[in-house]
Amino acid sequence: MKKIIWILQAALFYICTLFIAALPRFLTVRIGRNIGTFLFNILHSRREIAIDNIRQALPFMKRHPAWAGTYETAEEIALATFIHLGISIVEVFRLYHGKGAELISSMTVHGLEFFQRAVAKDTGVICVSGHCGNWELISLSFKQHLGVNVWAIARMQNNPYLNTIVEKMRMGYGNQVIYSKSALRPILGVLKNKGVIGMLADQAVFEDNGAHIEFLGRKAWANKAPVIIAHKTGVPLVPVFGYRENDRHVLTVHPEYVLCGDRSEAGILQDTQALSRYLEEYICAHPADWYWVHRRWKRAGEPV
Repeated sequence: MKKIIWILQAALFYICTLFIAALPRFLTVRIGRNIGTFLFNILHSRREIAIDNIRQALPFMKRHPAWAGTYETAEEIALATFIHLGISIVEVFRLYHGKGAELISSMTVHGLEFFQRAVAKDTGVICVSGHCGNWELISLSFKQHLGVNVWAIARMQNNPYLNTIVEKMRMGYGNQVIYSKSALRPILGVLKNKGVIGMLADQAVFEDNGAHIEFLGRKAWANKAPVIIAHKTGVPLVPVFGYRENDRHVLTVHPEYVLCGDRSEAGILQDTQALSRYLEEYICAHPADWYWVHRRWKRAGEPV
């Protein structure tokens, strides 16, 4: 029975991608907004998680120098987040059928020189990011805008048929996928061959894999893997983020983050905290572009 359900889910997903890809691009934003609003109204538990997360983070965000000041309430930000997700879903459907060229070519890129300096070290690069903007699109844009393909660290979908569909899209634009389970050895292999790794390191992890940091004014477990791998390999860590600006996307590359040099647990905590500050600044500047709908602060001693 589970196999039949998986097949039906994958088939429905594929039919939706076909329908959306056949429509003119100018309808993308309108349809995406409607999908996002619909999801906001029917996904009650996810909506409440997002609103609660935002409500608790909002005082910190409004005090932050990067605060955009566009929104007043958690509900406003949550609705805008779902709308952005809806638009991203439509964009991903079009990407699957090879109609992402216009989306990618219209992007604005800031900080390209920082990425080029990191690549010029000829050691491989770890790009550290989060679930920001349309993160699938940002990853697929690397070849055109940064001149390299990227190995993306991703979680395998529970539905194997759906996973095959998503994997095909990612690889169709030249990228490769390393699944997060048992990922360390393949990551080290890519870096040894001077490749580029993309890591979305903004979700809650278990204590064994995390550093206990301050994030948006609350305690959270952050993934310390980028810092540990950078210590082990000597490759540069480059924070990279994307956000939506009207009808186009912006890719921002920051200068390489230089590790503090202390490989003890205290040093790893310091570096993990510092990397998380980039994400904090991003969220405060673009509060509706982050994926608020997961329990980011769970297991860290904070109310969730």
